[in-house]
Amino acid sequence: MRKTPIGFALTGSFCTFRQVFAVMRRLIDLSYDVTPIVSYAAGREDTRFYSRDQVWAELESITGHAPWSTLPEVEPIGPKKLMDAYIIAPMTGASMGKFAHGIFDTPALLGAKSHLRNGRPVLIAPSTNDGLSTAAENIGKILTMRNVYIVPFGQDDPVGKPRSLVADFEKIPEALAAALAGAQTQPILLGGLKNEGK
Repeated sequence: MRKTPIGFALTGSFCTFRQVFAVMRRLIDLSYDVTPIVSYAAGREDTRFYSRDQVWAELESITGHAPWSTLPEVEPIGPKKLMDAYIIAPMTGASMGKFAHGIFDTPALLGAKSHLRNGRPVLIAPSTNDGLSTAAENIGKILTMRNVYIVPFGQDDPVGKPRSLVADFEKIPEALAAALAGAQTQPILLGGLKNEGK
């Protein structure tokens, strides 16, 4: 049985890595061949959540592949048609800002650009404390892009961090299957009010 090859890029929302690792394991169980890719921050920094070495070891243990961490490693993704889909999860506000404005200067972002040249889906999972402030404009721009899909997201702490938005990472497998079929999974915004009238 052919495994579906996908890229799975992480950017520096380190507090969500535990959830992302769990999703990677689910994708492996669902017969995806997952190649891990890291932004410069995700691949180099020691944080209170994980050391750099722990991140690399975890990614390789889960996927069976060493993380790709350089621009030359990810550039051939498009020309060689290496992947059927490309995920960026978590995707920080900084990475969304660059992506929305055509700045692809990290491995995670250049991999997405290279992949998009083939008209194949890119799926992003936002994680930013500024989702309802400075990052809001960029989320809006991303939502209009062809072949770019978004994992449903909502406010993770409306009282403590009222501008913070985070994707529901558990919905990545569902959103990925929809993206591969050319569809955006719905609803995009979580926890909304029901409209009883029309």
